[in-house]
Amino acid sequence: MPSAKHTVEAVPGSQHVRVEIGGQVVAESRRPVLVHETGLPVRYYLPPEDVALHLLEPTGTHTHCPYKGDASYWSYREGDGRVRADVVWAYPDPLPEVALIKDHLSFYDTKAEIIVDGSPLRQAAAGADRR
Repeated sequence: MPSAKHTVEAVPGSQHVRVEIGGQVVAESRRPVLVHETGLPVRYYLPPEDVALHLLEPTGTHTHCPYKGDASYWSYREGDGRVRADVVWAYPDPLPEVALIKDHLSFYDTKAEIIVDGSPLRQAAAGADRR
């Protein structure tokens, strides 16, 4: 029996996406890029201009995806000094097939509250932290 082909597609969206961490709005955009990838929930990648980058700190974490390229990560520092590690990632130099996500940031829905068109986004626990 042949296995299903793995696909990944990045498409512009117009959804209103707001990201909150601990009640703090850290991103808000009406210009997301949606990534549809086999076996993963849709991911919302936001332009850096729509993210409060001053609230994020780069980490040494880097991962490689054979379908998107090499990702870099940032953490969020809470007002009380606690750090939420590797909350957000981006692909500074993505593969050509997903060039639209270049430098856009995506947040883990298990580490931040993602609200799409007014409804909280909740992903299934299985595989939720996969990019």
